[in-house]
Amino acid sequence: MTARKKTGNKVSSIASKAMKTGKATPREIRSMGASLLSQDEHKGKRPKK
Repeated sequence: MTARKKTGNKVSSIASKAMKTGKATPREIRSMGASLLSQDEHKGKRPKK
């Protein structure tokens, strides 16, 4: 079983606000993207299904 990865409270609240309002600053978008990419277990492109 692999360890479950979590998003920090700050990034989670930014994502929640963005989903509710449909708005996020470029800095918030970069923060969310960085968090998502840091949790990616498969780097690079994935094969097509």
